[in-house]
Amino acid sequence: MKKITIGEAARQSGVKVPTIRYYESIGLLAEPERSEGNQRSYAQSHLHRLAFIRHARELGFEIDAIRTLLTLQDDPNQSCASADAIAKARLIEVEQRIRSLMALKAELEMMVEGCGHGRVDQCRVIEVLADHGECMHPHH
Repeated sequence: MKKITIGEAARQSGVKVPTIRYYESIGLLAEPERSEGNQRSYAQSHLHRLAFIRHARELGFEIDAIRTLLTLQDDPNQSCASADAIAKARLIEVEQRIRSLMALKAELEMMVEGCGHGRVDQCRVIEVLADHGECMHPHH
């Protein structure tokens, strides 16, 4: 099995070199073997794990959740209830964020629609930004 350098691992996995080192330092990625010149030497298993971590991060999972998911992945014969619970919790966070963004969108639309395109002293955008009480939604 061919071993590769950290630079090549970064290129193939899409994870930057400092991030790979960070994942090693916090235990998400096992430290690779070292060459005679003390350079890291990565195996295919490292690339698979980096891809898993990168994808989980892209989906917004926190490091602790990823750590748990990796532990579950390492023992495939156990129940997936924990993985389901982690994914459901992330889904709830995403749904809350969507609601917040929709409220923000509505607020911005009202500001823009309310603007008479006249002078700044009559500008609805400026009025709303100056007084949060003018907002339709208190939480955005």
